[in-house]
Amino acid sequence: MIRTRVILLLVSFLFNFSFRLMAQEVSIELGPSEIGLNETFSVKVTIANDRIKSYDEFPDIIGFQKQGISQSSSMNIINGQVTSTNSIIQYYKPTRKGEFILEKFSVKINGNSYDSPGKKITVGDTRTSQRQGVFDPFDDLFGSRDREEPEFIEIEDDAFFASSVDKSEVFVGEGFNVSLAFYMSETNQAPFQFYEPGRQLDEILKKMKPSNAWEENFNITNIQPERVTLSGKNWIKYKVYEATFFPFSDGEIIIPQISWEMIKYRVARNPTFFGSNRLEDFKTFYSSAKTVKVRPLPQHPLRNEVSVGVFQLRENISSLEVETGEGFTYNFGISGEGNVNSISAPRTRQIQKLNTFDPNVRQQINRGMGKIRGVKEFNYYLTINEPGEVRLSDHFEWIYFNPVLAKYDTLRPSAVIQVKGDSKVNQAISKQRLGGIYDLIEVESNKLSYQRYKYYFSLFINLLLVASVVLLTVMIMRKGNG
Repeated sequence: MIRTRVILLLVSFLFNFSFRLMAQEVSIELGPSEIGLNETFSVKVTIANDRIKSYDEFPDIIGFQKQGISQSSSMNIINGQVTSTNSIIQYYKPTRKGEFILEKFSVKINGNSYDSPGKKITVGDTRTSQRQGVFDPFDDLFGSRDREEPEFIEIEDDAFFASSVDKSEVFVGEGFNVSLAFYMSETNQAPFQFYEPGRQLDEILKKMKPSNAWEENFNITNIQPERVTLSGKNWIKYKVYEATFFPFSDGEIIIPQISWEMIKYRVARNPTFFGSNRLEDFKTFYSSAKTVKVRPLPQHPLRNEVSVGVFQLRENISSLEVETGEGFTYNFGISGEGNVNSISAPRTRQIQKLNTFDPNVRQQINRGMGKIRGVKEFNYYLTINEPGEVRLSDHFEWIYFNPVLAKYDTLRPSAVIQVKGDSKVNQAISKQRLGGIYDLIEVESNKLSYQRYKYYFSLFINLLLVASVVLLTVMIMRKGNG
């Protein structure tokens, strides 16, 4: 019984393995060796019993221009056995007469590479008839007729590509939003598909990003449709890039004209049930250039240091009543809209009345709705050694420029600390290291060292002799001049 099960398992494994080999059958078919100048050459890849999920670029042929890609599929049922084939065809149009070589090449289908030996192609004069009659098994069912290549036509599209900016004028350090999007009207009939958006964006950003501005990229990873209304007309918007730029200097920032390539399919004039009814082609769209004027900030001693935006103070403190010498935490948080990365720590005044260290810093940035918002927190650990009332507004302040009001503003704490207990000033001083000669008091001996006394005496005598020689030399020189 066990032996029978083992045999059945082996048979089942071999059957599945052989079926997978059959399912992975891929063939590459090349067009004719001789064509007319008005005909096309093709490279056709067919895969049996599987879909074409991905494919690599087809080879270039010297003397030919790629015309587009089409796909087709078929299914057969013979004695209950279902088989299917899927094909992808790259068309080439000759640019001149002559003999050309399609070199040996490989093409990647569904992640696997398949080789072709290539061939020699001869392009002759223009031909009046592109193909002879071909046997069609369906002719007996639907009647004999001449078979012709399908004619593909281009449908007029209702689409455009545009760059947008939300502000035409900003201050230095003030952010403005930039987006790139493809728009297609809801009534558009032309079929489109995105073509390598990642590669195109890499090339676009190399020439579009200003060198004198900080970029906060919204990092669009999925192109999602969004319904918008422009001039009373409904459109589908596909945003491909969005960022906010914060300029470092005044002048002008120019967003140049941007080109964007889309796959636009040509469709068959007379669609049929069998074969492909559309042909892959390309169309390039162009956006218009945009200019943003950058104004300098008004005169101020900290004009080159302050952050620019609309901000609020968000403070937090562990306790409003403390004992002298007792540590507590104070959080100075700055939240709002602007370049959160550029926010520096608040300025401190009379900080000697507070014992503190450099703060711990935490920041969070949110990108959405065309805005950059966030918070940056400076967390201090403080101790106060004198009793009394301490207003933190006397010790911390943060100055910034508000572009909406076009003026400078200052954020100051509102917290007031009640400090109780005895003064710890002397105790704090005693704990501090005085350094220098005071460090030697505890480690040096109180006894006078003869060797050290002798050393200092010798040093004094040598210095006195050097000074005498210098003085004598000066007197001789003055006498000689006299």
